[in-house]
Amino acid sequence: MTRGLFFSFFLRMTIALAFVALMRVWFTPRGWILGVLLVLGWAAINAFLFTRSVRNGIALLESSTAAIPERSVGVLHPPYSDFDGLAHAISVASDHVNRSLTTVTESRRELEAMIDSMQDAVVAVDQAGRIQWTNQRMQRLIPGASFSSAIRIGHALVQTIRDPDILECVRIALDQRIVTEGRSTSLLPGRIFEVAASPMPAGGAVAVLHDITRIEQVERTQRDFVANVSHELRTPLTSISGYVETLLDHEATLTPMAREFLTTILKNANRMNRLTEDLLVMARVESSEQELHPAPIPADILVRDAVQAMSGLVQDANAILEVEGTTRTEVMADSDAIVQVLSNLIENGIKYGQARSQSQCRIVISTRDVDEPIPSVEFSVRDFGPGIASEHLDRIFERFYRVDKARSRESGGTGLGLAIARHTVQAHGGDIRAESEMNAGSTFLFTLPRAEVSSG
Repeated sequence: MTRGLFFSFFLRMTIALAFVALMRVWFTPRGWILGVLLVLGWAAINAFLFTRSVRNGIALLESSTAAIPERSVGVLHPPYSDFDGLAHAISVASDHVNRSLTTVTESRRELEAMIDSMQDAVVAVDQAGRIQWTNQRMQRLIPGASFSSAIRIGHALVQTIRDPDILECVRIALDQRIVTEGRSTSLLPGRIFEVAASPMPAGGAVAVLHDITRIEQVERTQRDFVANVSHELRTPLTSISGYVETLLDHEATLTPMAREFLTTILKNANRMNRLTEDLLVMARVESSEQELHPAPIPADILVRDAVQAMSGLVQDANAILEVEGTTRTEVMADSDAIVQVLSNLIENGIKYGQARSQSQCRIVISTRDVDEPIPSVEFSVRDFGPGIASEHLDRIFERFYRVDKARSRESGGTGLGLAIARHTVQAHGGDIRAESEMNAGSTFLFTLPRAEVSSG
């Protein structure tokens, strides 16, 4: 009991006891007993009134505290000054909570306005797959529905969006709690979307749909243009090469200077032929027009076929090609396509993998089983040349990217071999990368899923 309440109660009880003392002095014993009873009645009435007053003060504080999340309680005036400190603390806490709620509400409105202004469609679902929130862009994507009723909050996502690719991405994000990416082509006719679904920390997931239709059209136009130009160039380049070879082989009256000029023409015509061939292959790979026929095949058979295919070039370049540590594990692969990948990597090693201190270029091929991220077989092609600087490792698989442009032109490279290798490996469900150490050589590695994993 606080000091104010105790003083009030003590004052009332003192008055009552003084009254009892007076009754004992001035009245008879019977009157004294009656006085005691009156005092007890007086004390009971005061105790009741005192308790009710305290309860009313506490009830005021309780109701004010309970109202804090919804409204500000303002300045409280409790019936007892002993409650002033508590009332002040409640008022301060109420003002702080209301300011915080106002800030959060404003931040949420700003966030909603920002997401509504995005060009990407966004939809959030809870753990059960029910729609929690969408932006305006998502509302406009749903065909055959008005803006106000396109997507209804609380309904299952599967009832609104029938695209299996989007639903699969959201399902994986909900079940496995990982970021999932996909591609949707059936949500709207003629439209292509990139889908990214991410789990939310508190449960549920959010999916973002990015329209890439225009980008795909531009890339398709570029691929068609490159393929058409390359195809049209093949005929005149073949004619030039044929006529120059005929002159060099059968024209005995050529002067040394004329022969030198014709040799240069033939060399560049052949380089143009290789470039057009690589461009056509690249166009087919990127447009998915190149049909792959994967079948179970042992990894060591692929290595053996690649070694046999490159034996002529190895012999002409006076290089050493070694096979170490192969595995007979079967992979799902189109043998011709993977042999071409290995051939491109071996050719790169021969062209750029010879150090100045070496008399011969040495290439080592190996395979091994790996279990992460999925059971696969890893193919490795290693050279012992000058190596590749770290700033180039992330870009060497880009089209026409060259680490040493002058050396690439001298060797006759087109800058497309590694790009073709990357697209081919990715089309098989694998991955490709490069590792290098300066003055210690480079290693190109790619993986292919095992046959039992692909069949499963």
